[in-house]
Amino acid sequence: MRAVQFTEYGPAGVLHLTEIEAPHAGPGEVRIAVRASGVSPGEVRVRSGSLRDVVPVAFPYRTGFDAAGVVDEVGDGVTGATAGDEVFGMTASTRRGANADYAVLTAWAPKPAAWSWAEAGGAAGAVETSTRVLDLLKVGAGNTVLVQGAAGGVGTTAVQMAAARGATVIGTASEHNHDFLRSLGAEPTTYGTGLPGRVRALAPAGVDAVFDCAEGALPDLIAIAGDPARVVTIADFSAASHGVHMSHGAPADETGAAVGAAADPLAVHGLGIAVELAGQGRLRMPVAAAFTLGEAAAAHGLSETRHARGKIVLLN
Repeated sequence: MRAVQFTEYGPAGVLHLTEIEAPHAGPGEVRIAVRASGVSPGEVRVRSGSLRDVVPVAFPYRTGFDAAGVVDEVGDGVTGATAGDEVFGMTASTRRGANADYAVLTAWAPKPAAWSWAEAGGAAGAVETSTRVLDLLKVGAGNTVLVQGAAGGVGTTAVQMAAARGATVIGTASEHNHDFLRSLGAEPTTYGTGLPGRVRALAPAGVDAVFDCAEGALPDLIAIAGDPARVVTIADFSAASHGVHMSHGAPADETGAAVGAAADPLAVHGLGIAVELAGQGRLRMPVAAAFTLGEAAAAHGLSETRHARGKIVLLN
């Protein structure tokens, strides 16, 4: 089968499509014929080598950890899934390899009828991450939450899932994305200098929690929340030095001491929540762009601009 991988750090051009042996579903797993898979900003940084001291990897490194497709192999002990089912889900964090013709999923849910393959292909990672962080922050009805970097792949999902919990959501993004954020249920503002004052004007009673999907603004985010314990980041590796928790689900041997925190349990229950919300028309998965597997380098290049609105996906 075809799979996207890289064998050295470097620019997007180090990615290549290669032929490898297809994986098989083990106990508690399903294999899917992939229709679409996600491109992870974190993996883009891993590929560049900028995280080599934090997230060491073994080569060859196969990319992709969320995908959608049709079940074609069911492992021992699996119930509720049969060949032919349309699903979306995640690979094991130690395996990855979802940017391929076939992928083995360890967590999955039925593909919502309202989502295209492209929308479903990049959904699972954003849904799990959003659920995990919103749970850690105990976001619920009546809370006010700030999502920093709200127009990206995780940010757009976090905004909608927080709003579905009954929270008031403020989201930061470039001004040209403000109408888009309003359509998702957030009150938008710009990021950068003066952010605490702008947020204070939107939420005079204060902010209960901050979900950081970007990086480089932790001092301002702590000032907005009033306590580093009310801030969780998924992107800023300086978190520990600010007393902020960095949430990740990667195995300890792949993250290094620089992360400053052990992996959090994956919030795979979020996949079922997403299916329910999608069926109610309350969760959509904006797709910034779709590429073929052979165009993985172009997909990584777009991700590196940090201007993609929503998820970047690869189509089979």
